[in-house]
Amino acid sequence: GAHGAEADDVIGTLAPAWDGPVDVCTGDRDLFQLVDDEQPVRVLYTARGVNNHDVVDGDWIRTKYAIGPEQYVDFATMRGDTSDGIPGVAGIGEKTAATLLTEFGDLDGILAAAEDPSSSIKPRVRQNLLDSRELIERMRTVVRVRDDAVPTEVLLREPLTDDQKAAVTAFGEQWSLGGVAERLVTALG
Repeated sequence: GAHGAEADDVIGTLAPAWDGPVDVCTGDRDLFQLVDDEQPVRVLYTARGVNNHDVVDGDWIRTKYAIGPEQYVDFATMRGDTSDGIPGVAGIGEKTAATLLTEFGDLDGILAAAEDPSSSIKPRVRQNLLDSRELIERMRTVVRVRDDAVPTEVLLREPLTDDQKAAVTAFGEQWSLGGVAERLVTALG
């Protein structure tokens, strides 16, 4: 853990710093921004279940969204993500976001083009972008995974003690986590 940071931020700090390949197992698309074929960092995307996960690398992102991993933050900011409370820009879905990123490179380039009446951005999209400037800046910060969340505490350093196993099991029962707590105890036991 790191004070003032979410788990995603700790992962975003540690993954690129690790010496060797990294596979991040998650159902959270925000972590697609960490994908780096050179490092290599991949995401094992579990939205359809652990046994039916996707191996997300740069090619997967380019095929699925027609953008590069480095553009994912700007893509998600424009498209939105209701599961994370990101409303997105009105009238901009995946295709429009990808088209704009392909033409203008990033959100800064897109916003600059939106201010230029002679740019190729359609009038309605232009107005929606301009009307959403403040929201875009806030949401961009929310979507971006931090890379400066230096861990201050490692919670699970050794195999679980019997008391820790009982505590995890009780927590799982209290919050109706099903087999998740049991699998955690087995994995860390």
